[in-house]
Amino acid sequence: MTGYGKAEAILENGKITIEIRTLNGKNADINLKTSLIPKDKEIGIRQKIAAQLQRGTMDFFVTWEPNAAESAKQINKEVAASYLRQAAEIASEAGCPNILMKPEGLAALMNSIMRLPDVIDSKKADIITEENWPLVDKAIDDALAAVNDFRSKEGAVLYKDVTSRVAKILSIYDEVESFEGERVETIKARILKNLEDLQQKFDQSRFEQEMIFYLEKLDINEEKVRLRQHCKYFMDTIDGEEYPGKKLGFIIQEMGREINTTGSKANHADIQKAVVRMKDELEKVREQSLNIL
Repeated sequence: MTGYGKAEAILENGKITIEIRTLNGKNADINLKTSLIPKDKEIGIRQKIAAQLQRGTMDFFVTWEPNAAESAKQINKEVAASYLRQAAEIASEAGCPNILMKPEGLAALMNSIMRLPDVIDSKKADIITEENWPLVDKAIDDALAAVNDFRSKEGAVLYKDVTSRVAKILSIYDEVESFEGERVETIKARILKNLEDLQQKFDQSRFEQEMIFYLEKLDINEEKVRLRQHCKYFMDTIDGEEYPGKKLGFIIQEMGREINTTGSKANHADIQKAVVRMKDELEKVREQSLNIL
């Protein structure tokens, strides 16, 4: 869901720049960080952003750069002239009427006047109007398209990463199967040794029955089948749905459940190591899935 898009609109009085930044998020959290957009346009912008970007934390910025003519209009000439007349009157009454005739004196006075209240008119209410709104609206569309393009490129990288890790989990589980025969024999040998150490007679037939029951409790065939089904469902979802992110999160939870159960039944050092490796891969898939729509 991470993305960035930027677009510009050239208006009659300057340039509007639209920027949209997005981060991971479960819902559509839209923040319009500008005072330039007319209030009656805000709902439409929010709806457009939500429809295009679906979900995530989305920050919408608008900046304004006036052209030279517009910058000049921002000076309130009447107020500045009034200040200048008053300064001339004060200089005359002080007995130095010619001070303003000197270039350095006039320059210093004008520099001071420009800092006085109301000389610079910074009102921006009329920057975006009904007449130029289509240009601004198109810039918003272009910025959204840029965000989606950014997301698409990042999505291709994410897809390659998470699918390769799911395949790695399956390959590691194949390694687990190779230890199955050894694991069963090791468990049997350990139990028999414990019985011999007790030096107690036991019913061989009953022992075999209990051994079968015990080994069935440690059997991981169901976990293996379910994990493979979950991995297939993961791939079908990421390949077949337009916005699979939330569903992938639920599938990852189920994958983790089967891996954890395998670990609890393992009773074998090499299988435990394989489980740790699968958990590591799955955690990386979980982290990356947070950035998938």
